Amino acid sequence: MEDRPSGRDETEDERLDRNLGELLQELRVALPGVQVLFAFLLAVPFQQNFTKITPFERDVYFATLLLTATAAIMLIAPSAYHRLTFHFQHKRRLVFLANRFAIAGLGFLALAMTGAIMLITEVLFDPTMTAITTALAFSMFVVFWLALPLRRRFRYLAAGLPQVDLPEDP
Repeated sequence: MEDRPSGRDETEDERLDRNLGELLQELRVALPGVQVLFAFLLAVPFQQNFTKITPFERDVYFATLLLTATAAIMLIAPSAYHRLTFHFQHKRRLVFLANRFAIAGLGFLALAMTGAIMLITEVLFDPTMTAITTALAFSMFVVFWLALPLRRRFRYLAAGLPQVDLPEDP
């Protein structure tokens, strides 16, 4: 076993297995939310009052539907990629791409959830409340899903500490 800068005594294969396992656990958290949102959006047009929505509400609905579908595609992509390539023993590449897919999928999910909040708020309240609520929701995604992790990442890199758990692009 080689001593890794991460403080773990593991081989590269063990590290890749651990990284993939951690990623799959994270996807198990995100996917049910995407599935529920997507199912909700698929059912909405069949509601009695859907034909009475404004052009703005229709556009927000359609954009949110597409963002949710894209989030689902990106978050499920690691499974499809693995199924089609696992015989070739390219786990390093799988972990690299799956990480990228997951980050993109979470970005699309944040936008889709913001769109859903906008759509529902637009139906229930006035435009001012819609703008405030949507901006607040989007801001929370930016802070908790982007700014805080990037702040930690940049501090870590600024301290000169190595980036050990992200394999290089093979």
